[in-house]
Amino acid sequence: MSHAASLDPAPRRVRQGSEMAALRALHRFGRLSRADLARVLGLNRSSSGHIVAALTADGLVREVEGGGEGGARTGRSRAGRPGILLELQPDAVFFAGVEIGVEHISFVAIDLSAAIIATRVEAFDAPAAGLEAAFETAARLATEALPRDGWARCEGFGIAIPAQMERTGRVRVAPLLGWRDVHPAALMRAHIPSTVPVVAENDANAFAIGDAYGRDAARPGVTLALVLESGVGGGILVDGALFRGGHGLAGEIGHLLVPGEDGALSRLEELVGLEGVLAAYRGIAPEGAATLDGFLGEVKDRAPGAVAIAEGWARALAFGLAQGCRLVDPDQIVLGGSLAALYPLVGARVAAHWARIQDAGFPLPGIVVNANPTFGAAFGAACILHQRFLATDAEPTNA
Repeated sequence: MSHAASLDPAPRRVRQGSEMAALRALHRFGRLSRADLARVLGLNRSSSGHIVAALTADGLVREVEGGGEGGARTGRSRAGRPGILLELQPDAVFFAGVEIGVEHISFVAIDLSAAIIATRVEAFDAPAAGLEAAFETAARLATEALPRDGWARCEGFGIAIPAQMERTGRVRVAPLLGWRDVHPAALMRAHIPSTVPVVAENDANAFAIGDAYGRDAARPGVTLALVLESGVGGGILVDGALFRGGHGLAGEIGHLLVPGEDGALSRLEELVGLEGVLAAYRGIAPEGAATLDGFLGEVKDRAPGAVAIAEGWARALAFGLAQGCRLVDPDQIVLGGSLAALYPLVGARVAAHWARIQDAGFPLPGIVVNANPTFGAAFGAACILHQRFLATDAEPTNA
């Protein structure tokens, strides 16, 4: 039996800190009995009951029948007859995230439990199409993907962009897109309902936040998250919290200068980004087949030309990671973006090149590929709004 609350849009009122704490507890632990929720909040049953009543009336929390155990994720369990448990009403509200890339726009919607409920991706030549078309397309994908009356229940829209971005959300420069001095949140607001909060974030920072947010517990220590798309963006998390640096540019190892075989210096992103890889592959690919999927397929099949390009990619990536890790000293590296699919095919070669140039005093961090690299930045952008929705001291949106 499930007593679902009304799905009418909850009023966007300012909730008490104790109510937000209850929502965060249910998000973290899942289903809880009323007694367990009161314990987590450090309140008596009466005070906790008032909080539950308010959240139920707003349609954010519902009662469900338990199976004899309550609060299993809190470490408490009790045998006995099934009881009534509390859980978030997942589809009470939604959060949207979009990544505006150089060659595509991707969209993700998550519900109140932070589960992905919809995705869309569309090929899009952002530099050629222009600024206005990018935001029109992003809004259209959101409208197509959100459930019926989804805008009425949308509590936030996040935008991830490969750009140098101020804390206010203003893009100083997005060289791959050809943008300069742009306010993405304000531009997006012109295409979606004015009641929806909007924020903009660097795509690698958004990816890093999403990678951490999709876990029961944050990765401990320092994580370097890299987005391998047309460029290479980086975000740094310290015990799950984003580290921006003095000017919001921390982690951007794509701008490291790497010597080529001829001794000339190139930016790392020119050597290991999607544009550089496909440019090299076009010289050997069958006519009209210079795609990433075609390249990955030939690497898997050990085609000599594709393997040679992949070897150069592995060597350049190893050099860039080794230099970046001397400064950041991460415990782990997380890869996302479309080119993350190449790493499992050449990971041993990356490790071999890295070992040859690594100083003995610097341990090699572990490298993993994000479980959903294609939508990682868009998911992270949506998670930023979800996180702020549950926060008692949320920063204002940067529209």
